[in-house]
Amino acid sequence: MRLKALPIIPLAVIGVLVAGTTAVMANPGEHKPGDDQHRTRANERRDAENRHAVRPPRTPPVVVTTPPVTTTPPVTTTTTTPPVTTTTTPPVGSTAQAPVNLGAAGSFAILSKSGITDVPSSIITGNVGSSPISGAFIGVSCAEVTGTIFSVNAAGPLPCRVVDAAGLTTAVSDEEAAYTDAAGRTNPDAVNLGAGQMGGLTLAPGLYKWTSKVGIARDVTLAVGPNDVWIFQIAGNLTQASATKVVLSGGALAKNVFWQSAGGVAIGTTAHSEGTIMSKTMIALNTGASTNGRLLAQTEVTLQKNTVAIAQ
Repeated sequence: MRLKALPIIPLAVIGVLVAGTTAVMANPGEHKPGDDQHRTRANERRDAENRHAVRPPRTPPVVVTTPPVTTTPPVTTTTTTPPVTTTTTPPVGSTAQAPVNLGAAGSFAILSKSGITDVPSSIITGNVGSSPISGAFIGVSCAEVTGTIFSVNAAGPLPCRVVDAAGLTTAVSDEEAAYTDAAGRTNPDAVNLGAGQMGGLTLAPGLYKWTSKVGIARDVTLAVGPNDVWIFQIAGNLTQASATKVVLSGGALAKNVFWQSAGGVAIGTTAHSEGTIMSKTMIALNTGASTNGRLLAQTEVTLQKNTVAIAQ
């Protein structure tokens, strides 16, 4: 077999070829086919690396919670005002009142013109009488009275009744005169005091006038001395509530207290009154009520287990 002889390339040509190759590789700006494909694959590798790269853990946002502000409610203070006790004093220069002259009526604890009714038993200390009505309308018994029962005729309670028509006529006349005297006093120290409500008051001596009805819903006190006089002029009814009291203070005496009422007078259950009550109409004491004074009515007096004592 014969060997094929290779052509002999001169060294100068080989140097030129090597120089050209080096020149081509050293020119990065020259675009060659396939470069875009290589770049795309490189980008894909980088994206994959980025996807699989280990990222540091995400730190959750710091939430700062502000505690709610606690508001202290304002302190409410309730002030209880105690009831006011009013003391009335007659104006400077006022004239002290003289006692009302009761005449013959002053010797009676109970005196009426139209009779006396009673739910027994009552306790009466003082004389009892009624005129001009018949003694048959005097409804108290002898056992209930420490004193004398006067009648205009023999029909009065037996065995203690005393017939004295003339004496009763005089006593009733004096009763009416005393009422007129009390009602006619002028220059009152107070008019319509308490708007007709006397309860809770402490009253100094004097003349008090009301142009309508009067109520005593709480205790009322009459305060000063044994020679002082109180006169109450009332153009309407006088009503004293149950379990209330008229209180005398400082030495005041029931014989110097006068209630003149143009209407009826009602003393409530277990209530207590002080002074002479003079009514143009009737006087009614409810169950268990008591009075230290006199009951002088120009119609009738009604009792229900009461205690009546004449003022001394």
